[in-house]
Amino acid sequence: MQFISSNLFPLSMALISGAMLFWSFFGSRIRGIQVVDCQAALQLMNHKDAVILDVREASEFKAGHILNAKLIPLGKLTERIGELEKYRDRPMIVVCRSGNRSSSACALLVKQGFTQAYNLTGGMMAWQNKKFPSVT
Repeated sequence: MQFISSNLFPLSMALISGAMLFWSFFGSRIRGIQVVDCQAALQLMNHKDAVILDVREASEFKAGHILNAKLIPLGKLTERIGELEKYRDRPMIVVCRSGNRSSSACALLVKQGFTQAYNLTGGMMAWQNKKFPSVT
């Protein structure tokens, strides 16, 4: 008991950082979000006719995006989700700059019944680092 009371701050920091580490590894799965890396995304595009949903802002999209990506910024996704209805039965790869906004978008899509929403791990930064094709 003496040890715990003497080391309350370091112990609480260890618990908090452990919880954050756990959430970074398993948070997406807990929320029902599937994740794919660039290679798996390319496979879905080539073999399963996956749709690419880019949730960045228009200026980011113009600077470079995946070929045939549909642009719906995250802030407009709720009001424009009807535009995606025709793609409900296809895999949908959701992309942003780094993977954070696309994770939120995937959570929204899953809540709306899109069962094949995939978050692109690392987003466009990872895609471009792999030297995968993009257009401006």
